[in-house]
Amino acid sequence: MKITAIPLIIALVFLFTGQECRQKGTVTAKSEKIEILGIYGSPNAFWNKEINLSQLNVNAVFLNWKGINEKMMERAGEEGLKVFAEFPVLNGKGYVETHPEAWAIDRFGNRVEPASWFMGVCPTEPGFREFRMTELRELLRKFDLDGIWMDYVHWHAQFEEPEPILPETCFCDNCIRAFESATGIDVPDLAARERADWILQEHDSKWRDWRCSVIADWVSETRSIIREERPDALLGIYHCPWDDTEYDGARRRILGLDYDMLKDITDVFSPMVYHGRMGRSAEWVGENIEWFCNRLDIKPGEFPKVWPIVQAYDDPEVISAEEFGKVLRYGAGAGSSGVMMFTTNAVAENPAKIDTMRHIYGCLNSVK
Repeated sequence: MKITAIPLIIALVFLFTGQECRQKGTVTAKSEKIEILGIYGSPNAFWNKEINLSQLNVNAVFLNWKGINEKMMERAGEEGLKVFAEFPVLNGKGYVETHPEAWAIDRFGNRVEPASWFMGVCPTEPGFREFRMTELRELLRKFDLDGIWMDYVHWHAQFEEPEPILPETCFCDNCIRAFESATGIDVPDLAARERADWILQEHDSKWRDWRCSVIADWVSETRSIIREERPDALLGIYHCPWDDTEYDGARRRILGLDYDMLKDITDVFSPMVYHGRMGRSAEWVGENIEWFCNRLDIKPGEFPKVWPIVQAYDDPEVISAEEFGKVLRYGAGAGSSGVMMFTTNAVAENPAKIDTMRHIYGCLNSVK
């Protein structure tokens, strides 16, 4: 594609060296080299505007697995891009409606309602697990991917809101039997609500530990399948960025995400630091990534790595190009060795955001 086809404001070339970028506050000195400068979403948002991603200093594409096709993979290869497939592991939308046995059950014995746009699923239902893992194998056999990024890898809930939706789940018969088998605890034969109350009152700690182990087991099996089908591909996780105390420890308590269980079976963590969506400041992104890297004792050049995903899209409020630039810089700070933005459309439709991403990615790429 010809660079002359790009609007003038986008086509400007930034000539900053790594030193100049640091002097202008675009990047800060750090010990970990940034290896991934990514976008989330179909690259067509840029390609349709006759923009090569290499012109934006992008070297990796992350997108929903159903958006991947041979033509896209060929073009990505021509531009030297890595391709990572987002795989919505425990998103049950479209499945639970026709497989009611996989519907998550709340502490009152009712089927859960959709949590905002997310419809979870019972993580212990064997039919759903077989269905999802079969999809994963087929995907890995079809495309030469650089990695799989697990998404919606948590029990039914919604954390991507200023006021999170945090129901207690799942108390279906499958989960009760699995909990009994894993812990040796005999759960009384009570009505659904009384049974849930009994578990939470008498064995809350073991219940939380078990729920975390269920999520870790999903990650472990996903990793095993990746190693069997494409040994060189990475396993990443898009995950809730809360620390250990927020919302009364809900990241572990409700979502089932235990970093200590996941650290040794995950190649790359991608905290979803959507500051605008979560009602946080841009500075919170930097604070969170620093906390997270310290929490996991992330070391330069070693696994696991940290590649955060930051917000570019204008929801629920407008994210300015300046603010977008801030969260890109913060996401690439502390111990992270990569960064990506959400979404391609949000940036491709805004020339100022394109300029911002090109400039910052160019600076990050120049700092050795």
